Amino acid sequence: MEGIISNLLDRFEKGLLTRRELVRGLAMLTAASGAPVVAQAPDAAIKGVKIDHVSIQVSDLPRAIAFYQKMFGLTILSEDKPNEIVRLGAGKIIVSLHHKSPTGLVDHFAIGVEKFDREAVTRELKQLGANPENNLDAGFHIKDPEGISVQIVGA
Repeated sequence: MEGIISNLLDRFEKGLLTRRELVRGLAMLTAASGAPVVAQAPDAAIKGVKIDHVSIQVSDLPRAIAFYQKMFGLTILSEDKPNEIVRLGAGKIIVSLHHKSPTGLVDHFAIGVEKFDREAVTRELKQLGANPENNLDAGFHIKDPEGISVQIVGA
């Protein structure tokens, strides 16, 4: 994790990342690390219980794969070769690497929810004023107030 943080800071200092992108990246890393999360409102119908994975856009897919394997002992769990996506983890996917520009961005993160049922979750999200979408990059997701895609998956 220190290597990722150092990389983000170096890129920020070189003007390759905006302050917003730096903060977003650090926030995603914190969330993915399993740090305690503020308690959710008890009346929420869709209960998020974990960060499922973080997806990062990379310029050199083999180099990124090698980094996560070497630094964190992650293994390739699945690949989408036509779309240049490799999912790595240690038993479950925790990092998804996507060969895509612009690079160095967290393009989305996924929240695992209890009792996931896409139709029920879609209805509930629409009632809450969200517009759920589905696409290759972020899967089934909504946008947060900053425009970040938040994928929703089963916990």
